[in-house]
Amino acid sequence: MKTLILAFTVFVISVLAASGQQELSVGDKAPLFKALADDGSTWEVGKFLGEKFIVVYFYPAAMTGGCTRQACAYRDHREDLQLAGVEVVGVSGDKIDNLRIFKQAENLNFTLLSDEKGDIARAFGVPLGDGGAIKRTVGEIEHELVRGVTARRWTFIIGKDGKIIYRNDSVNAEKDTEEVLSFIKLQASE
Repeated sequence: MKTLILAFTVFVISVLAASGQQELSVGDKAPLFKALADDGSTWEVGKFLGEKFIVVYFYPAAMTGGCTRQACAYRDHREDLQLAGVEVVGVSGDKIDNLRIFKQAENLNFTLLSDEKGDIARAFGVPLGDGGAIKRTVGEIEHELVRGVTARRWTFIIGKDGKIIYRNDSVNAEKDTEEVLSFIKLQASE
């Protein structure tokens, strides 16, 4: 059994090393990244550094149960987040068209980024799986939502100094926003 565990550990380490993927921890410098947003514009993290806390949350797929509950919680707490000086951005392997449909269907009021190849997820060390496709009907029109990769559900907060101040790799989709707000409020009181 020990041999099997050791072999698996060596395999995981070699896969991470080969892919250049390293998990980020609290205190690490956040990656500078830019990506296409749901509206077709280019969103750049650097535009918010020094001004706001930046919540970067990774989710598996638009228009799925947990991902919809998580996004709607961020939507519903938008005012609280803004008052706390927080910019929220959701990142998934979905194509831009999927993000537009998701944003419209759920009336989302924050930016969604397309990370079809998983480059942003890799930069943060978020584990990735294969892409996929689902079908969803929105307003009597059936859409096939295709994603290039499927990221694990992880949430990070980047501090105003550009460093990771919060990392959650065991995110509860429904409670993510509350946990983020509680953490930010603690930061403000220190």
